Amino acid sequence: MHSPVDSPPHATGPGIALRVATGLALPTVLLLVLVTVSWDPLMALDGDIARTTHRWAVDDPDLTQAFRILTDWVWDPWAMRALVTVAVLWLVLHHGAWWLALWLTATCVLGTLLQQGLKAAIDRERPVWPDPVDSAHFAAFPSGHAMTATVVCGLLLWVLRLYGAGRVLWRVALTVSVVSVVGVGLTRIWLGVHWSTDVLGGWLLGALAVALAMATYARFRGAGEERGQ
Repeated sequence: MHSPVDSPPHATGPGIALRVATGLALPTVLLLVLVTVSWDPLMALDGDIARTTHRWAVDDPDLTQAFRILTDWVWDPWAMRALVTVAVLWLVLHHGAWWLALWLTATCVLGTLLQQGLKAAIDRERPVWPDPVDSAHFAAFPSGHAMTATVVCGLLLWVLRLYGAGRVLWRVALTVSVVSVVGVGLTRIWLGVHWSTDVLGGWLLGALAVALAMATYARFRGAGEERGQ
């Protein structure tokens, strides 16, 4: 009998993803606690970094404008979600991979809900400047831009690996993903709309969400294959 669960040609078990998720859980929780209690050494470091990068941003308006374009258009969360939408449609229309498409969609939705829930719960104020170079809304922690980029790029790399992307495509995708994830985080700090730990939190939470999505999908797929035998 055929399994009711998608079976991409290069799917693997949940072991590695689960170990990665376990390794990410401790630093993620630790950072959440330290930010929530406003641990003085960490807050002082955030302030030092923010003041330095803001001074650079004010002194270099051309680079600042370039960073605003990147963060508002290229790496904006809605642009990232549009990429996932394309991947979901590709999976459904070309491979009939309904369950995998659902997993990608659910991971993005749950990641957004988690992000907004933490923002509301922690309610951390953003940096405030007498001479701001950009503005942003809602609470600061975690960075929505950083978390969304990490989730989306991680999921897309996962899909490429599942469907056996060639070496050149994989290297290009990996390079673009790393540049996007690191780049969007740095632009948020440079523009003075996030503390450095907001960005770090977004990266950690996004990576944890992707690892959990990979691990749970692999377990679900394995269970489906057992039922289909």
